Order: sequence, then structure tokens, then C-alpha cells
Amino acid sequence: MTAKKSKLVWSSEQGDLRDQKTTPVTRASLPPGEQTVYLHRETKGRGGKAVTVIKGLVLSAPDLDGLAKRLKQACGSGGTVKGVEIEIQGEHREKIAATLQGLGYRVKIAGG
Repeated sequence: MTAKKSKLVWSSEQGDLRDQKTTPVTRASLPPGEQTVYLHRETKGRGGKAVTVIKGLVLSAPDLDGLAKRLKQACGSGGTVKGVEIEIQGEHREKIAATLQGLGYRVKIAGG
């Protein structure tokens, strides 16, 4: 039986198998001119507070973190990277669109 299909949580050879981390998948970054970025406004599950979500980015983890930092500074707001999406606190779609267009990305504002 393979390790992925096994429900084994302890092995005398390997110890606690629940704590083993999977190897992260590394992604190559596409140039900004080849990417179309979608900006969404979401409030679901956040107590009615708006969050701007940037979707559709094809960037490596360090590049994604760097872009998130630049966008947070441009908006003067907090935010985070979740998976391959960037979340910025507040309604900042216009500021983010202008910043991303200045960096060479194609931007589409989606959602209400």
C-alpha cells in the first residue's frame, strides 16, 4: 500500500507520519505582459467587511510575496497570500488595478 492511500499515522521506522510535510510545488513566474489578473471584492465569511482578492496570478512563491507587499504598501492596508491568491483588506480594486497596470499586468475587475 502506498503512503498516500494509507491511513497509517505511526511507523517505527519513520515516526509520526502526520507531521510530515509534502514537498511544495515550485512554479515559474510568467512575465506581467502575459498575465491577465482578476480583481474580486468578497465579504463572505468576514463579518461583512470587504476584502479585495487578486486571482489569476502565475508567480513563484517569492514573487507572489513581493507583489503582495507592494500592493499592501500602495493601498496602505494589510493583507495576506492564500495559496495562489492575494487578499488585501478593504475595497481597493481601483488602486490595485492602477498599480498592477503600471507593472505591466492586464487587469479585469470582476464581481460586484
